[in-house]
Amino acid sequence: MASPTSKFVVEIRQEQFESEVVEKSHTTPVLVDFWAPWCGPCRSLSPVLEKLADEYAGAFLLAKINTDENPDLSLAFQIRSIPQVVLFLEGKAVDQFAGAIPETEIRRFLKPYCPTEVDKLFAQAQEKLDASQKEEARGLLEQVVSGEPQHSAARLALAKLLIGSEQLEEARTHLQAIPFLADEREAADRLEQVIGLQANCEAAGGQASLRLTLERDPRDLAARLALGCCLAAGGRYREALEEFLAVVARDKHYREDSARKAMLAVFSLIGERSDLAEEFRGRLARTLY
Repeated sequence: MASPTSKFVVEIRQEQFESEVVEKSHTTPVLVDFWAPWCGPCRSLSPVLEKLADEYAGAFLLAKINTDENPDLSLAFQIRSIPQVVLFLEGKAVDQFAGAIPETEIRRFLKPYCPTEVDKLFAQAQEKLDASQKEEARGLLEQVVSGEPQHSAARLALAKLLIGSEQLEEARTHLQAIPFLADEREAADRLEQVIGLQANCEAAGGQASLRLTLERDPRDLAARLALGCCLAAGGRYREALEEFLAVVARDKHYREDSARKAMLAVFSLIGERSDLAEEFRGRLARTLY
């Protein structure tokens, strides 16, 4: 394997371990790649690690150790199979993984220890969201997506903001860009259901027409479900949840659980652990069981 050329990657020997790994890890995380020239998975993993070291631009250093040439280090760290990757921080091994795992998993492994500039922007955006500074949050989230288009969490957060301001098509674009296997996919599916509530509202004739229908017949579950859709699409979430819950109370499985599913979709929009979601999750459970 060729010697690394990046300033963020170094091949080290046993006598360099203390200075290049232990000491440097007090200021910068050091990722140690235990490998050998004959190891096929090592040849697959090493280019990915080197690429990430360059991309992270000093957020961590990559130290490569040839286990054939440094058997005492392999013994000291109980390296029984390779590739084995160990992360050092503050002079100690704090985490590790084995095998040629996918790049997405390596990024997930690094995230708690080596935040990128994009990670820092996303953290700032979350702080703005927590402070209800929506415009500032949106600007930061757009920067995140511009710098890292595959950042599913940022796309999900952006979609929530866009739904709240009734920019539904733009929100749908972000949701559809979230990969099928992403952790955020389930929440994205629920938000797409939220967008569908607007279409349901319009198809039923709109809020004013539905209220007239319910005045004539309060037991009309189709009208009550559609009214909940109108209210949710207009951001009146408590009122929407009340209407959906009223449908569940009369018919727990009406239209294949449409009301319950609509409530879950609204929970995703307002925050799964928000006070409003917690209140109605409890009320829904009591109604169902």
